[in-house]
Amino acid sequence: MSPAANAATLTARRSTRFVTWVRAWRAGLVPFDELDSEIAGDEEHLVADAPGTWTDVPLAQALPCFAKLHPDEIRLVLPAPGDPRGLSGPGPLTGAAMLAGEAVMTPTFGVVPEVRTHTSGSGVTFETVLWRVIPAESYRPGFQIGAAEAEQELTHALAEATAALTRLDVAHWRPELAGALQALRRPESTATLPAGFDPRARRVFARASVLDQVLALAEHNAPGGAVNTYEAQQRDAALRPLTAACRQALVAACNSPLSG
Repeated sequence: MSPAANAATLTARRSTRFVTWVRAWRAGLVPFDELDSEIAGDEEHLVADAPGTWTDVPLAQALPCFAKLHPDEIRLVLPAPGDPRGLSGPGPLTGAAMLAGEAVMTPTFGVVPEVRTHTSGSGVTFETVLWRVIPAESYRPGFQIGAAEAEQELTHALAEATAALTRLDVAHWRPELAGALQALRRPESTATLPAGFDPRARRVFARASVLDQVLALAEHNAPGGAVNTYEAQQRDAALRPLTAACRQALVAACNSPLSG
């Protein structure tokens, strides 16, 4: 995998860290004191509109709003245009989650991350993450496939996409993407879940987390040496089913049942 592709795989979606660690806490598997550092890492995380607060507060001060929830009531959703699965219907929460492409859902509220970029007086650029708490109206979790089925679909989609990109000679004009996808046929990854998740969920999460970042790289950057728009459209069509399978795998892994 090229340095550019490898660098793109180092950061998981923030909502995956949020939902898995909060679920593990509510299951009594990790201490509360670890939550904010595990969710935020080396970033600054704040929360807006948390119950009982009047201004933005540090993440640790807002996490108690999950204290009365069962782990299975805390769900990851990764919506995309045309695929709002897991959301509560039209409204502010759905709009914010669709814009972010991710959210943490509960029966009464959702939490959506917003990344803010700042520039210091010395010209240094840095980011902060603001989690906004938004009431959920008439929320009912929809059907979700399990980690086993999600793993099978991800494996199939990866094989199909790799074959299609080989036919398109993507290695010629996007070597970092082709190399990354080939490397992902082996499921090694450093992405991890907290205590309580079974080995299959961990395996699916590890593979899908890396793949998610590779796909973000493909979407973010223009198609390098592609000679025309048609080739770029063909590449996007080849990756679309894989992107959907990847999101589905992350959701299945993060929402899978916990064990003590």
